[in-house]
Amino acid sequence: MVVAAEVDVPGRGVLLVQASGLEIGLFRVRGRVVAWRNHCPHQAAPVCRGRVTGTLLPSAVAEYRPGRDGEVLQCPWHGWEFDLLDGHHLASGSRVRLRGYPVEVEDGNVVLHLPERPALDAAGRGAATRPRP
Repeated sequence: MVVAAEVDVPGRGVLLVQASGLEIGLFRVRGRVVAWRNHCPHQAAPVCRGRVTGTLLPSAVAEYRPGRDGEVLQCPWHGWEFDLLDGHHLASGSRVRLRGYPVEVEDGNVVLHLPERPALDAAGRGAATRPRP
């Protein structure tokens, strides 16, 4: 589904779009467009409204080396940092990540590929759910 014109995605920062009832943040990182759900896995903050920044690289004690400028999204509520290229939380050993969606740029448009949602029955359960005996 086309969600935006490529020229509307800023060089730094976010373009928020609505798609199938979800708020999605579109970012331009290293010249390509990436899409992340606007939902922090920590406490459901609107993560895409956070700052696009860099982070400190691993270094010796008392040595501070900034890097990855424009590749890190910082959650506005608690400062959790996420890699905008792959969605991973930057804390050492963390397995947490943002929910991302594939995007393509076709004829100047950003095309977002969302997974199909399963059909729901009258009770709001997925079609594969069987009634309890």
